[in-house]
Amino acid sequence: MLNWVPGGDHAPYYYAKKLGWYAKEGIDLNIEPGKGSALATQKVGAGANPIGLADMAGVLVAKGKGADTVAVYNVYANSPQGMYWLKSSGIKGVKDFPGKKIGNPAADGARVMWPALAKANGIDPKSVTWVNIDANGKLSALKAKAIDITTSFYNIHHVFQRELGDDMGFLAWRDAGLNPYGNSIIVNAKFLEANRPLIDKFVKVTQRAFAACVKTPEPCVQALVDANGALKYDNEFDNWKLVEVLMSDKFAREMALGIHEDGRMKADYELVREYIGLDKPFDVKTVYTNEFLDRSIKMPK
Repeated sequence: MLNWVPGGDHAPYYYAKKLGWYAKEGIDLNIEPGKGSALATQKVGAGANPIGLADMAGVLVAKGKGADTVAVYNVYANSPQGMYWLKSSGIKGVKDFPGKKIGNPAADGARVMWPALAKANGIDPKSVTWVNIDANGKLSALKAKAIDITTSFYNIHHVFQRELGDDMGFLAWRDAGLNPYGNSIIVNAKFLEANRPLIDKFVKVTQRAFAACVKTPEPCVQALVDANGALKYDNEFDNWKLVEVLMSDKFAREMALGIHEDGRMKADYELVREYIGLDKPFDVKTVYTNEFLDRSIKMPK
């Protein structure tokens, strides 16, 4: 189950499926569109879906509530979170946020993690006013100046660039002192225990597909568009090229593509514990494994 409706960031799954890579390993892959990381985590945790794609912060919160999931492959090594505003408003950066209105959905992950970003930049988290805006209404609300700032994932950065032009102000969280892991592939723990060889094959095919799409993105994006008729190739190609930025960190380049590095995972656990809260503490090493990764496959340096 995907984290959202199909888009450029999901191209590798469609590419590997189209080429028969999953089928060759005995995997009959059904790619189900999602409605947010929370639902994907919930369904995988309950065993309704064996495999899903979800934001790691939410996966950690769900684990604290008893959801039995294990992350087996990281997609976003860098946080996809970003803040957008109009330069003409006078805002130059995060230090100008106090006193401003930030609009996004009430349960948006950026709103939940805002106290951490504020603290990292010496700002009082309560110095901004939050405005509830539907996900599809964020850009229009910003253009209409109903809000001063909004939040969005980096892989649709090109949409903001197109709509706002030279007046676009932007801050990537990863450049502002806060860079937790983003989306990862998670597996139901009981399913993993009963089907370890199958998950090993699934991860290795998926890792190979992501590497292939970095090397030659055109056929990957075409496979995505072929499987999802409403999508436009140019838009999803731009989306994918931004995803490549999110996939690459020191550990993806030096250790393995898709790796969850121990030190980063420990830091993410502490971040979630402090700013979101965990119902029940747990050993963070129980929520991820790197055992299925092919260590020879790395992001290009």
